[in-house]
Amino acid sequence: MILSDTGESRVRGYLHIFERAMRAAQPRALTEDAVREVESHIRERVAEAQPMPNEREALERILDQLGTPGRVARAYSLELMMDEAAIGGRVVAVLRSLFHAAGTGTLAFFTALLLFTGYASGIALLSIAALKPIFPGNVGIWMRDGIPRAFGGQFPAPAGMEVAGGYWIIPFALAAGLALLVVSHRAARRWIGSLRAKRVAGRTE
Repeated sequence: MILSDTGESRVRGYLHIFERAMRAAQPRALTEDAVREVESHIRERVAEAQPMPNEREALERILDQLGTPGRVARAYSLELMMDEAAIGGRVVAVLRSLFHAAGTGTLAFFTALLLFTGYASGIALLSIAALKPIFPGNVGIWMRDGIPRAFGGQFPAPAGMEVAGGYWIIPFALAAGLALLVVSHRAARRWIGSLRAKRVAGRTE
């Protein structure tokens, strides 16, 4: 199918909205590459389509199958983030990918939440290791009637509770916190890598 001037204008309008959505989240160079790829995909679909009396209907069907410009931009941005996270492994890239992947489904949301919890718990343990030598009377195992009730820092110390645990808490919290961060980061990279592989496989089918 060969597009008329009206059809060409519709394609340019779609690409313009897509480009604006991409620029809100991605650098200019990546945006330009994405626009070229999406335009190439649209024109391939148009070239393969059989000529129809109603060009507008045929073109809208192609664009509807592709998705709205905003949805395509979000999917493309997520894929770029996943590439950076899975290949580079930078913490910021992994966390950004987790945040955006959490919105792709219920299972993805709870998986991302679990991984975020792992990161947060690791940071909390490192904070305990850092605070113990500064506030030894406020950080440790909190006891009430000889029974452990909590672990961490309390400012001020709660009435009716006393802190237990000496400076051995520092190496324990440091080792546990680092281990939890490493495990959470590796699990996050592996999960993002599996999502990325599924998206690539779905696109090539």
